[in-house]
Amino acid sequence: MNKLNLPENIIRLRHEKKLTQEELADFIGVTKASVSKWEKGINTPDLMLLPQLAAYFDVTVDELIGYEARLSGEQIRRQYAELSKEFAILPFADVLEKIRVLAHKYYACYPFLLQLGILYWNHYMLAETEEERRSLLLEAVEWCNRILENCSDVGVCSDAVVLKAALHLRLGKAAEAIEALEPSADSGRLAGQHGILLVQAYQSSGDTEKARSYAQVRQYLDLLALISDAILALSLNEKDMDQCEETVRRITGIIELYHLEALHPNLAAQFHFQSAIVYAVNGREEETLAALHDFERCVDRLLNAKQIKLHGDEYFDRLEAWIECLPLGSMEPRDRSFIRQNLRGALAHPAFDRFREQEEFQRLVNRVTGGSSYVKD
Repeated sequence: MNKLNLPENIIRLRHEKKLTQEELADFIGVTKASVSKWEKGINTPDLMLLPQLAAYFDVTVDELIGYEARLSGEQIRRQYAELSKEFAILPFADVLEKIRVLAHKYYACYPFLLQLGILYWNHYMLAETEEERRSLLLEAVEWCNRILENCSDVGVCSDAVVLKAALHLRLGKAAEAIEALEPSADSGRLAGQHGILLVQAYQSSGDTEKARSYAQVRQYLDLLALISDAILALSLNEKDMDQCEETVRRITGIIELYHLEALHPNLAAQFHFQSAIVYAVNGREEETLAALHDFERCVDRLLNAKQIKLHGDEYFDRLEAWIECLPLGSMEPRDRSFIRQNLRGALAHPAFDRFREQEEFQRLVNRVTGGSSYVKD
């Protein structure tokens, strides 16, 4: 159990309510001297008085005495997996209530609070109204603010900055997202060299195995970042078909070279889907359908696997230890059934309107959203 801070908390809460020791004593039914001894740490309140004090200050007993509940990394993963699954099978409001109870209980467990924010980010679109969706995003922003104000873990705070910026973008607050991200995104900062230096330091210290593992993780993450950036480039340049075709050609080659449809089918599917949108916007019917078939193949691989999880392969053979250290381990952030629910919405993209009546497109939509295995036409 963490060190308790009952005396300091009574003083702080009393000052916040602008109360004297005598006024607090009168309300609780003790003497002013008793309150004074509580605040000096000479005595502690009777056990039966703690709920009364907590209720008066509008805090929990845990918050009053300064007890901060914490979860282990494995417990955080189990909670996330359970809540993610419940989004697909329980009423949305019931899951939200459970999340809020957990957030209140573990309000000082900042890694868990961060994962609850990510959980909101991945599922907020299930809310029935736009007002409720915005409310959930704002609630997650407040959790990020709490993390950044109180957490001393640099890694957790860094993730909270990125999540907060993503939430602001979805809320239409681009200026706030820029303000959060610009300081750490400056490519000229020396911080961008820390990974390379760490690999060199491991090598110099004689820990060749750790140097190799860390270098491979960096290579893997850089590869995923390259594909993610290409998806953005397609979106930004969708009217420049020459640029987009060259991007598709190069990135498709990289996907094939690194077997990314097997290694990371989710990201490969996102790339093929964005390629299909670009081709559709530019009236390229044959290429649109070909890209959608590539998308379908990745979705089928993703959803028909025994378990959706991050993994390496014969080339990236040193990722397992790193994956296990991730907040969610190898687990996907969304439940399989929830992913399937969102595929129909994705294929309802306006870019595909001209294909709605085509039999080939309709069959593809039915296969992707209905769970049937992929069969190459």
